[in-house]
Amino acid sequence: MSETTATQYALVGAPLEYLTPLERPTLAEAQAWCRELATTHYENFHVATFFLPAKVRPHFESIYAYCRVADDLGDEVEDRGVATRLLNSWGSMLEECYDAPERSMHPVFVALHETIRECDPPRQLFLDLLHAFRMDQYKTEYESWEELLEYSHYSANPVGRLVLWVCGYTDETRALMSDKVCTALQLANFWQDVVEDKERGRRYIPAESMLRFGVEEGQIEGRVFTPEFRGMMQELVVRTRAMLIEGGEISLHVDKELKVVLDLFRKGGEAILNGIARQDFDVLRGRPVVSKARKVGLLMEALAGKVRAGMTS
Repeated sequence: MSETTATQYALVGAPLEYLTPLERPTLAEAQAWCRELATTHYENFHVATFFLPAKVRPHFESIYAYCRVADDLGDEVEDRGVATRLLNSWGSMLEECYDAPERSMHPVFVALHETIRECDPPRQLFLDLLHAFRMDQYKTEYESWEELLEYSHYSANPVGRLVLWVCGYTDETRALMSDKVCTALQLANFWQDVVEDKERGRRYIPAESMLRFGVEEGQIEGRVFTPEFRGMMQELVVRTRAMLIEGGEISLHVDKELKVVLDLFRKGGEAILNGIARQDFDVLRGRPVVSKARKVGLLMEALAGKVRAGMTS
């Protein structure tokens, strides 16, 4: 094995739980690994997959595992040079998963190949996600709304398109509606995490919005809330909500089972935006959260939708 391949398989410098095993796992072992990652790292994803047919859940879990590991390689590794190297290795392992799957050793790619074999999702969607994680290594501020949309094209939209693809929807019309929902969800998370992102050295509020409303850079770090800041955040939330509603039309064009899942995520995004509005758009005083009562309400609505659709668990 060459030095490059050895480094690729070892993922030297990655979090320990993501290191490649010395022996290739079976498909069942690999899928169990992905399921464990999905159910322990992101509760909302685990809940959402409950409403899907059992036959597609492993595909969702393998896609999530790919995204989760890649995200952590870029975000949890402090040295940006090391993070970039790890992301490049992850990309090489993806290419191998498509071109020479029998050589894949990491559980993510052993499991993901089954998704590729059964559903044939476009390779570029996975590569686009990696491009976003690489962008995070060098781009920490955004100048315009258009730049945010471009970033979301790589960071968020591929996930929605992959979800549609494994459910049998491969047309561009539905994909474009999905893009709007995914971008809006990404933006809602940005507006929710303004202070936390600033502490990580990142600013997703567009500089053009700050300039137009007269908001200074230091107000975020200093948590100085002003009427101008309020006006800026209100405009950003209004634009994001409009995008979320427009893209939400996709629920009218998918089967009832997938509609429940898409509605759940869309309503979760709306709940974030509503939480920001309830704080009078003051995201500097604390992170707006979705209350437990609202989360329970969303789940009850989803369960009711599942019953109405005559689904089986």
